[in-house]
Amino acid sequence: MKNVMVRPYTAADYPALLTIQQEAFPPPFPEELWWQKDHIQSHVDTFPEGGLLAEVDGVPAGSATSLIITFDGKPHTWDEVSDSGYIRKSHDPNGDSQYGIDLCVRPTMRGKGVAQALYEARKQTVRELGLKRFIAACRIPDFHQCAHALSVEEYVQAVVSGERTDLVLTFMLKQGLRPISILPNYVEDAESHHYAVLVEWNPS
Repeated sequence: MKNVMVRPYTAADYPALLTIQQEAFPPPFPEELWWQKDHIQSHVDTFPEGGLLAEVDGVPAGSATSLIITFDGKPHTWDEVSDSGYIRKSHDPNGDSQYGIDLCVRPTMRGKGVAQALYEARKQTVRELGLKRFIAACRIPDFHQCAHALSVEEYVQAVVSGERTDLVLTFMLKQGLRPISILPNYVEDAESHHYAVLVEWNPS
């Protein structure tokens, strides 16, 4: 990761952030779901520490967005926790948990430690702000391959035990995050059968 630099993004970084999303989520991903300028401005105005841009040798490579919440363990959707991506209404500056709502890496930059660097930066924010945890709801995109044979609970346990691998959940486990609940209908995601797995990292 020696060539990966992570810094807070600003509204001026919008073209780079859009390029990252366009390459990470190409069609048929709906382009209306890419970040818009007013999303980025809202992130910067609401919680600037939570908007991160990773660069490899000065080239934009990946980004991540977070907010702070008071975690109550209740089921929720991405729209609810993220304020439909704006974070203004859902961010709680007096909350106890940093919640990651987005992370993406350009395909040409994958395998260079970009996502890991972004997670390390998120963990450092948790420490600096004295929060209890970092949490995120991760996709399980390989679930569709075996959903006919396994329940979502059985699938998650198989990934945790190492019997199976999942493109996203396995990566999360390697970053030290652990599953704490399963969220149905978190976001429209056919590969994950619309489930997400809420994962947690504690600084202690």
